[in-house]
Amino acid sequence: MKSRLPLRCWAEIDLAALERNLRLIRASLPPHMRYVAVVKADAYGHGLQQVAARLMHAGADLFAVANLAEAASLREIGPGWPILLLSPLLPEEDRYLVEYDLIATVSTSDEVRRFDAVGRAAGRPVTVHLKIDTGMGRAGIWHECAEKLCAEILASPNIKLGGAYTHFAKPDEDPAFTDEQRKRFLKALACCPKLDLSQLFVHADNSAGLDTLEAAGPFNAVRIGLLQFGIVPGRDGLLAHVKTEPTFSFKTRVGIVKKLPLGTGISYGSTHTLRRDSTVAVLTAGYGDGIPRSVSNRASVLVHGIRCPILGRVTMDQTVIDITDIPTMTKVASGDECVIIGRQNGAEITISEFSHAADTIPWETLCSVTKRVPRLYKTVLGV
Repeated sequence: MKSRLPLRCWAEIDLAALERNLRLIRASLPPHMRYVAVVKADAYGHGLQQVAARLMHAGADLFAVANLAEAASLREIGPGWPILLLSPLLPEEDRYLVEYDLIATVSTSDEVRRFDAVGRAAGRPVTVHLKIDTGMGRAGIWHECAEKLCAEILASPNIKLGGAYTHFAKPDEDPAFTDEQRKRFLKALACCPKLDLSQLFVHADNSAGLDTLEAAGPFNAVRIGLLQFGIVPGRDGLLAHVKTEPTFSFKTRVGIVKKLPLGTGISYGSTHTLRRDSTVAVLTAGYGDGIPRSVSNRASVLVHGIRCPILGRVTMDQTVIDITDIPTMTKVASGDECVIIGRQNGAEITISEFSHAADTIPWETLCSVTKRVPRLYKTVLGV
């Protein structure tokens, strides 16, 4: 019954554009570069199973997720597909590495001992990627200590080293520090003389990488997250100029239209007071759906392709907008579509613009669209 109800708020996901984006990105990479598709956080709010299935069809080489639950869901789609866990595992999760055939990230000697024990008990080695902390200050062995940890991995009979990577802290805003991190990573790898880097996934750059294609050395993979969804996270580097298409739109509907007099306060706290006699529309979505309170009195939405500012505080289930400037010949009525993020009648509100109004980043905006918002999928590839 629920699936037959009219939609009040929804997200549209263009899987055809996603596939075109992957193919375009891959064509922009050197032939030896492998495509690591980052699909953590429910594929950035797009839907893990639908997105991963399309990326498998399009030819991704490896998938990266944040945690075991995501990996288990992904494994249901593609048995045997390489899946890298980017975050540390809890000890009680270790045994699932073999059950789901996953690749673990190693940052500590304790993890080496634990994963070796798992492999010994299973009778087959556990594959891992060595993570080297070059300045992110999060997961990974500090770069000056990487040689010892690498030696421990290679000496463990029940662990197979499948890759090595690092994570840039400021790739889209500090080229000098990114270059320093890259040098630290290469130096750390050079201190591990027994490594055959040609047999490993060696990756450092993500969608916002500054020098991926110019960098010499052992790099043979790139982690692609936001860019495959048509969102350019950085302004520099070759990948920043790949003309991908947005795959995500966020829409709601007009609930009611009403006229209010000059001086009326709008929504909780009356943080906006009308400066003229106005026509307002009450939308059928709020922060319970993913329109954050932080866009109150700051963002605009599209109705009939015309920008309409949000008035007052966004509430849990409703948002008020000003439609006074929409021409009277363009009648706004209950049920009309309203675009929060996306295109309408030749106009567009990008996710970057909306995120800026929310004082956040596109990653958080995508992940904040809640589970009560249905995802509708466009699947036809077209041209």
